[in-house]
Amino acid sequence: MTDTVQNESATIFVVDDDQQSRKAVLALIQAMGVAAESFASAEDFLEAYDGRRPACLVTDIRMLGMSGLELQEQLNKMGITIPVVVLTAFANTPTTVRAMRNGALTLMEKPCDDDELWEAVRTGLTYDQKNWVLEQQRTEILRRIDCLTPKEREVLEYIVAGDANKVVARKLDVSVRTIENHRHKIFQKMAAQSLAELVRMALSVGIVAKSVQ
Repeated sequence: MTDTVQNESATIFVVDDDQQSRKAVLALIQAMGVAAESFASAEDFLEAYDGRRPACLVTDIRMLGMSGLELQEQLNKMGITIPVVVLTAFANTPTTVRAMRNGALTLMEKPCDDDELWEAVRTGLTYDQKNWVLEQQRTEILRRIDCLTPKEREVLEYIVAGDANKVVARKLDVSVRTIENHRHKIFQKMAAQSLAELVRMALSVGIVAKSVQ
């Protein structure tokens, strides 16, 4: 089998109302050295999930109460982006298409091969680890941008547009020294070591270039 995922904080969540199937998946994951939790219903999982990341969800489609597909859709509505591996003993085209449109990492037919299931879970954890890091970085950048004054935010938009200090000064009808002071504070608050890094951070959170006036 594939090597164990080297991430002590990773958690696999198994949601399946079939106790035997749920225990089998749980045993496989635990045998690979990764923390796992199981739930007999989608409702139980939603009530218990605390936002832990990185994570991967393995869920059956047909369950009493909320189905696996409905669980996917509910997670999407809640803005929860953990990867989902969908299992089903009743695969068909509409089900597969709906699962993939909902963002499933893959859909596997029961009974599935242990190696293939583990590889899917491992891929999901790797994917979520990268996303988790990116989301943390984005949150930190947004926090720094919130520290900017309205004028500094405006100057940042001109910086993203590539305008030189004297051009920005003319557009804002202030002195070049004033713009230089704003730029200095922007670099400090954003903890940017270079112009390229500052622009990259701004673009990564949707800061757009100031339109030409």
